[in-house]
Parts: sequence; structure tokens; C-alpha cells
Amino acid sequence: MGRAMAGHGTDGHPHGADRLCDAGDRVYSRAVRRGRLPRRDAERVPCLLELALLHPDPDDMDWLVPTAPQEVMTRLLRGMYDEVSASQRRVGSAVTAFEWYAGLGRQVHAPPVAAEGPAIRVLDGLARIQAAMDEATQACTTEVLTVQPGGIRREAELSEGLHRATALRGRGVRMRDLYTHVARHGHGLLSYLELMGDAVEARTLDEVIERLILFDRTVAFIPANAERTMALELRHPGLVEYLGTVFERLWRLALPLTAPLPDTGIEGISHREQSIAALLAEGHQDAVIAERLGISVRTCRAHIARLSETLGAASRTQLGVRIAQTGLDGPRGPAVTLPGRGSPNGR
Repeated sequence: MGRAMAGHGTDGHPHGADRLCDAGDRVYSRAVRRGRLPRRDAERVPCLLELALLHPDPDDMDWLVPTAPQEVMTRLLRGMYDEVSASQRRVGSAVTAFEWYAGLGRQVHAPPVAAEGPAIRVLDGLARIQAAMDEATQACTTEVLTVQPGGIRREAELSEGLHRATALRGRGVRMRDLYTHVARHGHGLLSYLELMGDAVEARTLDEVIERLILFDRTVAFIPANAERTMALELRHPGLVEYLGTVFERLWRLALPLTAPLPDTGIEGISHREQSIAALLAEGHQDAVIAERLGISVRTCRAHIARLSETLGAASRTQLGVRIAQTGLDGPRGPAVTLPGRGSPNGR
């Protein structure tokens, strides 16, 4: 989901979770005792958000809730044991640092935290999102389902996910990806799929839902803001099952990447222009249509201009009438005759 804007001013707090600054120690301890605290109280200690010791309350983003001390200790030690050959002394330091926090958690009788984490967790910052995604990738054993909105995939995005996909393929994990039809025109995506072989299956639709990544039908990640600098990590079984059902229904409607797009049945009107016509008939503005189909506003307007010319419409109002007359405002049916243009085959 990207790598930017993750620092939150931590240059003034150059430390890890195993050696908190005094200010961070005080604020985190207060948060554990009280259960949550206003976001403004943590503004001077951005290290707590960066280290995921505090995270936004899903019910009220103006408040922060503490990660349970036991979970913090477990997460820290897990990462350190991966590097134990190079940093054994840090493991002992972490245990010492967090023994007191574990005791604090027992004193306030905090409810036990499941080993896999809370049902809904807000991931604040792209570095934290990346770390959580890496953890889910390491734990994944069966399948990964993804929905990738937008248009042609940038080389940087494909390269960023390649190491994760390669690791999954090496463990026999199957992957299914949903893209918009526009993504078919990206050479980078075709190269990526060729490299991954039969480990990845891709299909496309005119438009898809917002970004979704689902691991083993157990944990899902979705954006939490428009900039995608925050995400929700979902482990609630009901939510995860619902998202899995949404994916499967979209998958059944989608076309394999190797299959050609269907003909509209109307000469001079492409499949993409048919999709634009249907969205115009729903009353959407150019920018909304472009975003939903994964194209630029400029490209969208060029298609609308060609659509108007093909249908013989001199204005937007007239274009709407022509779209309705030709049946482009609904499911595609039998070929129709364009107003004033003869048969659809031009005969």
C-alpha cells in the first residue's frame, strides 16, 4: 500500500520500543491505566504511534488506545528472534524493558488479547501498514485474494509486491487478483504474471471495489483514508467472511486476463465507452467515472467526446437521450440501430 509519510516527526525520538524515552514511557503508562487517551496528549511523543504502542480508536479517531503490553512484548521479541544471531543482547534488553509493562497490564486486569491481535486495528502510517502486511505474508499458508483498483499498475508498485508474491509462491500459496480492464494495457502487469506462472490467476472488470488484501480468509486489509496512509487490519470472522464473499461474487463476474473483452454490438462504440455511457446515465461526473474505471479525467473526456460523435449528440443532455435510446444505460442486449446512422453493421 505504499511507503511515504510514515515518519510523523520521529527524528526527535531516535529509539526503539525496547528503550522508550521518558515522555513516551509516561504517556504509554497513562494510556494503559486509563484504557485510552486523547490524540492531542500524544503529539509530543510521535514515537508511540510509530512503534505501534498506541493506535487510533476505530470508534473515534480523535482518541488513541494502547496496544496491550503483552502483545507489544510478543511482537518485539518475535522480530528480534528473527535477528538473534546478530543481536542477542537486544533480546535481553527487550525482556527487561517490558517486564514492567506486562506487570502493569496484569494490575489493571486488562482483558486477554488473542495471539492474532484485536478484531479491528487501525494502522497509522505506511511503515506500520507495511510491517503488518509482512507479518500476514509470513503467516499465510493457503491463499491470498486481492482487489487492485485504478488503471495501469506502476512498475514501482509491482516491484514492491514482487518479493511478497515470490515468498508466497515458494510456500505453495495460491493467489487471485482482480483488476480493472484498463490494467490489461500495462506491460509491467503482464510481465509480473508471466514471472509468477500458475501461482497467480488474474481477472478484470470494468470497475472494482476499493483495495482489499485477504490472507487465508483470516485477516484482511482495507484503506482507512483516501490517501491510503492509514489502513484497517480486520480479523473479525464476520467481517472477513463478508469480504471473502464480496470477492468471490466479483470474481465470478470478472473476465480472465487472457479472454478478450466482449463486443458491445454497436459499431464504433468500444467496451470502455459502453461502461462510460452506463455511468453517465447514472448521473456521475467525469472525475468520478474516471476514478471508477481507472483512467485519467482527460482520457475519460476524450471517450465521452467520441461517444457523442458516434451517437450524433450535440450536447450532454442529448447524449443522455441517445444513450437511453441505444440501451447503453443498462445491461447489454441485442445489437441496436444508432439514431440516424443505419444498422449497427453499417449496411
